[in-house]
Amino acid sequence: MNRCRRAAKALALAVGFIVIDAALDSSVAQAGGLYFSDRGVKPLSRGGAWIAGADDIGAIWYNPAGLADAGTSLMVDFAWLNHRSEFTRKTQVVDAAGTVRVYEFPTVEGKSPILPIPTIGGSYNFGQRKEFTLAGAVYAPYTALSSFPTVVDGQPAPQRYSLISLDGSALVGIGAWFAYKPIEQIRLGIGVGALVGAFTSTIFFNANPADRLIGAPEDPNYDAQGQLKANIISPTANVGATFVPDKHVRIGVSYNLPIWVNAPGSLKVRLPSAVLFDKASVSGDDVKVKFKLPGIFRVGVEVRPIEALRAEVAYVREFWGIHDRIDVYPENVALNNVTGFPSPYNVPSITLPRGFQDSNSFRVGAQYTVQIKEKYKIDFRAGFNYDQSAVPAPYLSALTIDLDKYTASLGGSLHVGNHWRLDAVYARIFAKDQEVSPAEAAVPRVNPVRGNPTATESINGGTYSASANVFGVGVNYKF
Repeated sequence: MNRCRRAAKALALAVGFIVIDAALDSSVAQAGGLYFSDRGVKPLSRGGAWIAGADDIGAIWYNPAGLADAGTSLMVDFAWLNHRSEFTRKTQVVDAAGTVRVYEFPTVEGKSPILPIPTIGGSYNFGQRKEFTLAGAVYAPYTALSSFPTVVDGQPAPQRYSLISLDGSALVGIGAWFAYKPIEQIRLGIGVGALVGAFTSTIFFNANPADRLIGAPEDPNYDAQGQLKANIISPTANVGATFVPDKHVRIGVSYNLPIWVNAPGSLKVRLPSAVLFDKASVSGDDVKVKFKLPGIFRVGVEVRPIEALRAEVAYVREFWGIHDRIDVYPENVALNNVTGFPSPYNVPSITLPRGFQDSNSFRVGAQYTVQIKEKYKIDFRAGFNYDQSAVPAPYLSALTIDLDKYTASLGGSLHVGNHWRLDAVYARIFAKDQEVSPAEAAVPRVNPVRGNPTATESINGGTYSASANVFGVGVNYKF
């Protein structure tokens, strides 16, 4: 009976871990956390070095003060993040004799769907001296919505306890911004908005009451599939300023406030196929997830030595240290009629330590403009940035493959007359491979039952690699 009670707790905790792990990828994180790239077709073509030089609707993300130079305009752009990742899992097991053994699993590959990521916005410039600008926009994060296989070489996929699929997720940011330019040397901006939409994640967990005693670790007969659907409405705000001490120099600074996520959702569980669960069921599916996301500080200096040339260096600090835990509160979720279990067994609230760290990003970008005849001109852009991962190696997993990254980008714009601008970008993202020793891996397999004193093995040890291509196009119309 004690073993069955421990198994009940294992299954209850496993349900909670699904919620925790899936919620983590639904956050409005930045490039140093859970996004894989900075965003916006024009800004990305300068490597994200676009804090001091922001001058159109894309400024909503980097520095809202830049909206003061957007005029009255409409902008639409779309990008595709072609992301690939690989994970070769390694796990460490201590056998009954006390011998430490390391096992290596087949490599699995994660792929992202062909999904256009939009920015759609408009701005209105008014006032006696055109000193005021209002803007509104809808945009989506540049997040890698990866999917992994469920079976590899005829066996259950080794990453199944971290992630199977993010299919069905659809998140967008929406907001309103205001910019003020009292004099030519000063621009100020502020915005309020929210991340809204649905997030869906599918993973497996394992609940074997005889684990490591008379049952094999990760016995697929005790695998259960869980799917979380979270409905997210998380408010946010940002402020910014741009100073022009000289006509050849601009200094930009901005700050995004921290975000508190409090998301209701539902959890569906397909119980294991083992005989123990033949008559079992799960009642209730309401959950609530709470966690904090970082404030972001940006600063950039742009120089314009000649009219045709603009170059910027920028620094971004993301305060990921605030993301220290995730709390999950099931609401009347219970297990029923599991053989030998107390029935019903209510799933308790769960806290998961995250231990994230602050991260840094360094960017450089430039733009050169060439006039072609009277009505046409072309902007040529290039950029490079380095983004430090905010995920410490012990917490890296297939769900959140965020690595130290280097991004090289090329792009440009074709101006047609005084109103139309057509934009394009290509960026290549190189991520540094990360080896997570099984001895330091800190993400546990979600069955905490211990049939003997030997600890359950972790699921995130191994080698991680990732890369991505970003293709984007856009159009801007200025009235």
